[in-house]
Amino acid sequence: MAPKLYWILASPPARAVVLCAKQLGIELDLIEVDLLNKEQFKPEFLKMNPLHTVPVLDDDGFIVSDSHAIMTYLVSNYRKGSSLYPEDVKQRSLVDQRLYFDSGTLFANHIRVCIPILYKGAKTISPDLLTALTEAYGVLEEYLQNSNYVAGDDLTIADFSIWTTITNSSAYLPAEEDKYPHIASWLKRMEETPNNDLNKSGGDFIRNVFKSILS
Repeated sequence: MAPKLYWILASPPARAVVLCAKQLGIELDLIEVDLLNKEQFKPEFLKMNPLHTVPVLDDDGFIVSDSHAIMTYLVSNYRKGSSLYPEDVKQRSLVDQRLYFDSGTLFANHIRVCIPILYKGAKTISPDLLTALTEAYGVLEEYLQNSNYVAGDDLTIADFSIWTTITNSSAYLPAEEDKYPHIASWLKRMEETPNNDLNKSGGDFIRNVFKSILS
């Protein structure tokens, strides 16, 4: 039985898990959650994830929430030894640090922009929020100065997390090549990976939503 993943295409963390699973050759049973109609607040969903967020993985009754935890679980449980989450302690620590950067800084700043726009009726983005996200872009640019991917010269799960976040945040704050040449080169590299169309579809959806609200 394939593990069930509760997700939506527009969510960067949810897309990251699907991209990771596809890269690993793991089949998932994808179950869409209607966030706008508040399905995430139904008792059966809250029982799985009291934080009422996607993605959530149900692997034969074993529940894992948070995309970063789900991806490390998928590699460790199904594809141990994969370079997507290397077993070498130092390499893995670097991947973990980039995952924490996404969770605590990059995605955190992105979601602070999204919540007022998508759920609270805001029509403009606070300059302070854009400043914080711009600073996060600057950190990512530094990370990529001497490597092909965010945690070294090999593709890892950290790339999926950060790639999907940047894809969505580019809807209102593009990572311009003249300001962020290393990010731009990395994005082109990521677009050459399998399943780029999946990530692009999610990003295009968010871009159209922001365009309709902010125009």
